[in-house]
Amino acid sequence: MLTFFVLVWFVMHFLWEPMIKMLTDRTKRIADGLAAGDRGRHELQLAEQRAKERLVEAKQDAAEIIVHANKRAEEIIEEAKLKAQAEGQRQLDAATAEIEQEANRAREHLREQFAGVVMMTAEKVLERELTAESHAEFVAKMANNI
Repeated sequence: MLTFFVLVWFVMHFLWEPMIKMLTDRTKRIADGLAAGDRGRHELQLAEQRAKERLVEAKQDAAEIIVHANKRAEEIIEEAKLKAQAEGQRQLDAATAEIEQEANRAREHLREQFAGVVMMTAEKVLERELTAESHAEFVAKMANNI
């Protein structure tokens, strides 16, 4: 019995405290590891939530950019249409002016030819030749009448 009591005293005095300390340290390390795992999961959830929020913001920004780009494209198309209409009107006005000038030249040319024909007819009718002065005077008078 005495040996048993000595053994119990020896174990309690020299081995029991280091074993308890070792078990306490191990329990603490396990608890710290579990707490770190919980913190990691929580941080992961927060990071996923922030990533989802950023993704939503990015999609909204992209949609705004697309809307702005479409609006700008419509503005550019409208500007091009207005410029094309203005250019078309300018070309139409220039062509109209050119046609009017050609028509005036043709009228003047016809007047001159008509005056010449009239003079030849008058010469034959009168059977005499007119002078250059009387011819010019007659042509001008006929041109003004026409």
